Amino acid sequence: MAVTVRRPKLNWSERLYLPAIAGGMAITMRHFKNMLLGRTKVTMQYPEERWDAHMPEYYRGAPALVKDASGRERCVACQLCEFICPPRAIRITAGELPSTDRFAKVEKYPYEFDIDMLRCIYCGMCEEVCPEQAIFLRKDYAITGFTRKEMVHDKEKLLEIGGVMHGLVLKWNEKK
Repeated sequence: MAVTVRRPKLNWSERLYLPAIAGGMAITMRHFKNMLLGRTKVTMQYPEERWDAHMPEYYRGAPALVKDASGRERCVACQLCEFICPPRAIRITAGELPSTDRFAKVEKYPYEFDIDMLRCIYCGMCEEVCPEQAIFLRKDYAITGFTRKEMVHDKEKLLEIGGVMHGLVLKWNEKK
């Protein structure tokens, strides 16, 4: 059943729309005056100006792998980040350390570690689940590439952008 909604009757001044137009122009002129006097900033001139200094502490950017102070990979290829990733953006292929290696107790290392940045939703679950604190979300928000292949970050690229993280690394701890 259709319901007819009646429009309100407008008087002659409301039909002219002049009060509404004048109110809108008053707001526009107030903003223009504030911009000329430097009270408000209209746009940020990107890339000359960036939000880096104003990023909140809780901002989650792109994930990256880190190394310890000795230059060794922190990742033990436990694949928890791969299993927890909701869009399945992380792919890890584990490799085994030789039994003659000093750190053979670790058993595995990431032979391949790929993150598809086009699929990543920057949720931070990979960072939370990592037992070795090997993956971190950086404060970077400008993640670009010309092709889809460039947006799949491999292990070398992730380690390059991640850098070095100082502190206790359980993987290389002799007492573990």
